[in-house]
Amino acid sequence: MTEHSPQPAHGAERPPGAAEADRPGSILLYTTGLVFALLLTGASFLVSQTHLLWGPGVPAGLAVLAIAQMGVHLVFFLHISTGPDNTNNVVALAFGLLIVTLIVSGTLWIMAHLDANMVPVSAIMEMTR
Repeated sequence: MTEHSPQPAHGAERPPGAAEADRPGSILLYTTGLVFALLLTGASFLVSQTHLLWGPGVPAGLAVLAIAQMGVHLVFFLHISTGPDNTNNVVALAFGLLIVTLIVSGTLWIMAHLDANMVPVSAIMEMTR
Protein backbone atom coordinates (compact mmCIF):
# COMPACT_ATOMS: atom_id res chain seq x y z
CA MET A 1 0.00 0.00 0.00
CA THR A 2 1.41 3.37 -0.97
CA GLU A 3 1.11 6.47 1.09
CA HIS A 4 -0.23 9.60 -0.61
CA SER A 5 0.69 13.09 0.51
CA PRO A 6 -2.23 15.52 0.73
CA GLN A 7 -2.54 17.79 -2.28
CA PRO A 8 -2.69 21.54 -1.64
CA ALA A 9 -5.78 23.43 -2.72
CA HIS A 10 -5.79 24.71 -6.29
CA GLY A 11 -3.64 27.84 -6.40
CA ALA A 12 -2.75 27.62 -2.69
CA GLU A 13 0.97 27.20 -3.19
CA ARG A 14 3.06 29.39 -5.44
CA PRO A 15 6.06 27.84 -7.17
CA PRO A 16 9.41 28.90 -5.76
CA GLY A 17 10.68 32.05 -7.41
CA ALA A 18 7.23 33.27 -8.44
CA ALA A 19 7.27 37.04 -8.49
CA GLU A 20 4.87 38.94 -6.30
CA ALA A 21 3.88 41.08 -9.31
CA ASP A 22 2.62 37.99 -11.15
CA ARG A 23 0.13 37.15 -8.45
CA PRO A 24 -3.41 37.70 -9.79
CA GLY A 25 -4.44 40.19 -7.09
CA SER A 26 -1.30 42.29 -6.80
CA ILE A 27 -1.44 46.07 -6.85
CA LEU A 28 1.45 46.27 -9.32
CA LEU A 29 -0.45 44.09 -11.83
CA TYR A 30 -3.58 46.24 -11.60
CA THR A 31 -1.55 49.45 -11.80
CA THR A 32 0.24 48.22 -14.91
CA GLY A 33 -3.11 47.35 -16.48
CA LEU A 34 -4.50 50.75 -15.58
CA VAL A 35 -1.52 52.53 -17.16
CA PHE A 36 -1.85 50.48 -20.37
CA ALA A 37 -5.61 51.11 -20.48
CA LEU A 38 -5.15 54.85 -20.01
CA LEU A 39 -2.45 54.98 -22.69
CA LEU A 40 -4.66 53.13 -25.17
CA THR A 41 -7.63 55.37 -24.33
CA GLY A 42 -5.49 58.47 -24.84
CA ALA A 43 -4.20 57.07 -28.12
CA SER A 44 -7.78 56.50 -29.28
CA PHE A 45 -8.72 60.11 -28.57
CA LEU A 46 -5.52 61.31 -30.25
CA VAL A 47 -6.18 59.23 -33.37
CA SER A 48 -9.80 60.34 -33.64
CA GLN A 49 -9.26 64.06 -32.96
CA THR A 50 -6.09 64.71 -34.99
CA HIS A 51 -4.82 64.00 -38.48
CA LEU A 52 -2.10 61.55 -37.41
CA LEU A 53 -3.71 58.81 -39.48
CA TRP A 54 -4.93 59.06 -43.04
CA GLY A 55 -8.68 59.85 -42.97
CA PRO A 56 -10.02 56.50 -44.23
CA GLY A 57 -7.60 54.65 -41.92
CA VAL A 58 -9.00 56.14 -38.71
CA PRO A 59 -11.72 53.44 -38.22
CA ALA A 60 -9.14 50.70 -38.71
CA GLY A 61 -6.78 52.39 -36.25
CA LEU A 62 -9.55 52.72 -33.69
CA ALA A 63 -10.49 49.05 -34.17
CA VAL A 64 -6.87 48.00 -33.54
CA LEU A 65 -6.71 50.15 -30.39
CA ALA A 66 -10.07 48.74 -29.20
CA ILE A 67 -8.86 45.16 -29.64
CA ALA A 68 -5.67 46.03 -27.75
CA GLN A 69 -7.80 47.57 -25.00
CA MET A 70 -9.85 44.36 -24.75
CA GLY A 71 -6.63 42.37 -24.50
CA VAL A 72 -5.37 44.57 -21.66
CA HIS A 73 -8.64 44.09 -19.76
CA LEU A 74 -8.65 40.33 -20.29
CA VAL A 75 -5.05 39.87 -19.14
CA PHE A 76 -4.62 42.45 -16.39
CA PHE A 77 -8.09 42.70 -14.86
CA LEU A 78 -9.85 39.40 -15.66
CA HIS A 79 -6.60 37.38 -15.43
CA ILE A 80 -7.32 35.32 -18.55
CA SER A 81 -4.13 33.64 -19.69
CA THR A 82 -3.15 30.57 -21.66
CA GLY A 83 -1.71 28.74 -18.67
CA PRO A 84 -2.74 25.15 -18.00
CA ASP A 85 -4.88 26.17 -15.01
CA ASN A 86 -6.85 28.69 -17.10
CA THR A 87 -8.03 26.36 -19.85
CA ASN A 88 -11.67 26.63 -18.82
CA ASN A 89 -11.50 30.44 -18.88
CA VAL A 90 -10.08 30.47 -22.40
CA VAL A 91 -12.67 27.95 -23.62
CA ALA A 92 -15.49 29.98 -22.04
CA LEU A 93 -14.17 33.14 -23.68
CA ALA A 94 -13.93 31.45 -27.08
CA PHE A 95 -17.47 30.07 -26.70
CA GLY A 96 -18.77 33.53 -25.78
CA LEU A 97 -17.10 35.04 -28.83
CA LEU A 98 -18.63 32.32 -31.01
CA ILE A 99 -22.12 33.02 -29.66
CA VAL A 100 -21.77 36.80 -30.11
CA THR A 101 -20.46 36.30 -33.66
CA LEU A 102 -23.38 34.01 -34.51
CA ILE A 103 -25.93 36.44 -33.12
CA VAL A 104 -24.48 39.49 -34.87
CA SER A 105 -23.97 37.74 -38.22
CA GLY A 106 -27.43 36.13 -38.04
CA THR A 107 -29.04 39.48 -37.27
CA LEU A 108 -27.27 41.16 -40.19
CA TRP A 109 -28.24 38.29 -42.51
CA ILE A 110 -31.90 38.47 -41.48
CA MET A 111 -31.99 42.26 -41.85
CA ALA A 112 -30.43 42.08 -45.33
CA HIS A 113 -32.96 39.47 -46.49
CA LEU A 114 -35.89 41.36 -45.00
CA ASP A 115 -34.82 44.47 -46.87
CA ALA A 116 -34.39 42.56 -50.15
CA ASN A 117 -37.77 40.79 -49.84
CA MET A 118 -39.78 43.79 -48.68
CA VAL A 119 -42.82 44.77 -50.72
CA PRO A 120 -42.32 48.17 -52.38
CA VAL A 121 -44.36 51.04 -50.96
CA SER A 122 -46.06 51.63 -54.35
CA ALA A 123 -47.41 48.06 -54.31
CA ILE A 124 -48.78 48.55 -50.80
CA MET A 125 -50.49 51.78 -51.87
CA GLU A 126 -52.13 50.00 -54.83
CA MET A 127 -53.42 47.23 -52.56
CA THR A 128 -55.19 49.73 -50.30
CA ARG A 129 -57.17 51.31 -53.19
